[in-house]
Amino acid sequence: MTADVVRLRPPLHRASPRALWYWAARAAVLWVVLLAPQAAWWFIDGDGSRLPHLVVGAVWLVLAAAHLLVMPQWRYRVHRWEATDTAVYTQTGWLSQERRIAPISRVQTVDSERGPIEQLFKLANVTVTTASAAGPLKIEGLAAKVADQLVADLTARVGQSTGDAT
Repeated sequence: MTADVVRLRPPLHRASPRALWYWAARAAVLWVVLLAPQAAWWFIDGDGSRLPHLVVGAVWLVLAAAHLLVMPQWRYRVHRWEATDTAVYTQTGWLSQERRIAPISRVQTVDSERGPIEQLFKLANVTVTTASAAGPLKIEGLAAKVADQLVADLTARVGQSTGDAT
């Protein structure tokens, strides 16, 4: 008797290509907040050498540039999702990656969310809440129209499910 090996494949769909720009913009805001005190220190500190300011500032700028260039591309390659008649499947992460599958029969709520910056990029997030202690499944960076369609499809599937969502 031979045992069949079942391999988990990645989910079919990626985030919207606009999510690349959204993730970069969000990271840029973070770096501006982190670099502002460095710049203020440079201008306020009139005593002593400017060399420490230049060294620390250069290190921060290199880290910021690397983060802004690498992180969005990496996340775009990793973040995936899929919804079938039987389950919702997500793959998320950046440094730490996670795959989660929730049977449609366990879905309790399906929500969409659009923050102000996401609205600028015409993006939305979908949250699928289940009875799982692991928390909800989150699908980030979807085109707003795709998110609306996904919410409508999942809502219809959950309504047809015979499970009790527990």
